[in-house]
Amino acid sequence: MAENKPMRAEIAKYINEKVVFTQDSISYRSSAPTAARLPAAAAVHLNNILKPHTPINAEDVFFADSPTSLGSMLGYSLAECGDGILVSRPVYGRFELDYGVESGVEMVYADTAVEEAFSPISVEKYELALKAAKGRGQKIRAVLLVNPHNPVGRCYPVETLKAIARFCNRHKLHLISDEVYASCVFDSGDPDAVPFTSILSLDFTGLIDPDLVHVLYGFSKDFASGGLHLGFLVTQNQQLRQACKTILRLHGASQAAVTIGTTILEDQAFVSSFTAKARQRLASAYRITTSVLNKEGINYVKGGNAGFFVYIDLSPYLPADGVLSPQNREFALAQGLVDAGVFLHPGEEHSRNVGWFRLVFSQEEETLKEGLNRLLGVLRSSAVTIKT
Repeated sequence: MAENKPMRAEIAKYINEKVVFTQDSISYRSSAPTAARLPAAAAVHLNNILKPHTPINAEDVFFADSPTSLGSMLGYSLAECGDGILVSRPVYGRFELDYGVESGVEMVYADTAVEEAFSPISVEKYELALKAAKGRGQKIRAVLLVNPHNPVGRCYPVETLKAIARFCNRHKLHLISDEVYASCVFDSGDPDAVPFTSILSLDFTGLIDPDLVHVLYGFSKDFASGGLHLGFLVTQNQQLRQACKTILRLHGASQAAVTIGTTILEDQAFVSSFTAKARQRLASAYRITTSVLNKEGINYVKGGNAGFFVYIDLSPYLPADGVLSPQNREFALAQGLVDAGVFLHPGEEHSRNVGWFRLVFSQEEETLKEGLNRLLGVLRSSAVTIKT
């Protein structure tokens, strides 16, 4: 699970000490005072961390019970069943469920290599995927970006964001930017690591129709609060906000979560302190992890500086080719790891190449080191047939 476990105790302590629950906190009323305050508090926070070219106003912010639900709402509102959303890969695998379970919208993959995905040249692959979809009669409604990226842990360069925005504008596609890791950017020690740039920080003039751009954000990553279930959609598109509002009955955030979220976001001094501490811990965990991988000679995607994970290549440790299907080769390795008490999800991130896994390092240091030791123990042992 991509959770920032070392920070959970701190956020729980703050909630226990600072949040005051009232009768409104357990009411039905969406018009409760805290519900009215939350969009304004969120706008202040998002202006601080996303640094938008045009300031975010409270009326641009729509909240629901999670970014996952908001993804479903976007799929339902922007597309018809069977339509597609373009996304490069590797990418977080559960988007297929987020956008598809209720609305029947499909993820359509642009076959980019990792380096291509973060380059303006990726637009060529989006064009090919769009053309192929049209050829089979499938309408593409949007492009989905994950920035900072899951599972690669990188941020998109400005020129790539602009190129993708132009592509979307040219084809009248919506651009959904999932920025739930916006504050989980840290000093990885790599001088070439790309800093985070929100899509909203771009000047849309001559670039893209602002009504086509939508940003997702939530509490699950930046505030180590996945179980709080609170997510935000930022969009200037009034029709989209109205469409989402009509189905909010099925996805509304609880008043208790709204009370907690409002208290946290209105305390920007705490937010700044919490974020700084989280970034320090993520940087330390990243360096521990990559130093172990480097020493062991395990390949991984370099240039990471965001999120909770390193994308690692375990293809040399898969059972011999020809014995099992590609998917089952990954599952066999994953089972060997589970037997040793450590878990990496097989086949989750939709890589074109077999053997790549997302390693989540956002653990307490002792847990992280034990997990890495167990991982190496399996890879070094005869428990898994080594590919030659």
